[in-house]
Amino acid sequence: MAELPDSPAAVAELLRGRDYLCDRGLATVLYLGLTLDQPLLLEGEAGVGKTEVAKAAAAALGRSLVRLQCYEGIESGEALYEWNYPRQLLQLRATADSWRDATGGPGGPGDPDRAVDDLFGPRFLMERPLLAALRKGDGAVLLIDEIDRADDAFEAFLLEILSDFQITIPELGTIAAARPPLVVLTSNRTRELHDALKRRCLYHWIGYPDVEREAEIVRLRAPGLPAGLVRAVVETVARLRGLDLVKAPGVAETINWARALGLLGVERLDADELAPTLGSVLKDRDDLLRVQERLKTLLADVDG
Repeated sequence: MAELPDSPAAVAELLRGRDYLCDRGLATVLYLGLTLDQPLLLEGEAGVGKTEVAKAAAAALGRSLVRLQCYEGIESGEALYEWNYPRQLLQLRATADSWRDATGGPGGPGDPDRAVDDLFGPRFLMERPLLAALRKGDGAVLLIDEIDRADDAFEAFLLEILSDFQITIPELGTIAAARPPLVVLTSNRTRELHDALKRRCLYHWIGYPDVEREAEIVRLRAPGLPAGLVRAVVETVARLRGLDLVKAPGVAETINWARALGLLGVERLDADELAPTLGSVLKDRDDLLRVQERLKTLLADVDG
């Protein structure tokens, strides 16, 4: 496991080594989160690289990445732990059979009453992401992805973990992290999160990068593409984001589009050549039709 970086600049350099470019604000929040053992809440439009922050940080720091994907209706047991009921039942039956055949009777090693107490022990406990992250010896990076998709009750359930890096299992007691994980929560703002959750986190908004930074990101993630093509793709995507689209393209779509055009041997943006490739950058039928009608206008004056 790598040593903690000693400054925001060192954080930025570490992430760059993992092909992730971050600005000063994000590097500072990450540095503070690592130093203060405080969770991070990253909000922004879909596709701007929020999830990639956690992945790059885990790789750069030499820590395990533990991911919890949130969704509507997620419950605490799916995120924290579950008991292995089929295995417990088999164990209980085997113990009961052993007890009936034994001569020791009640209180012996095969006594079912004694076996019931053993059933709720560590070997029957099935770790889910939250418990797994707390029990990792290297601190781990815990990614709680798209927390805005979960409901209010699940948010409230997270508060103990985010405050004290510990959870309470009634049958086993309190389990605390030997080394607090770096917790990264992401949100696409499909709903407003509660103040109690926000108070426990350092907050950062990740917006779309400017043209220069996005071009640098594409060159880093898709090396070997002509510089003129990269610049033209980035400028075109910036114009697409200015339209009233159902789903504006994120940085991931920019990278995919540039790679697709490079694979097809496109060197200069042309409406007829670009039209069949719009599925790499647009993910809605109405958006496709709207952009196809205006493609020549969008490409006017684009370098490349």
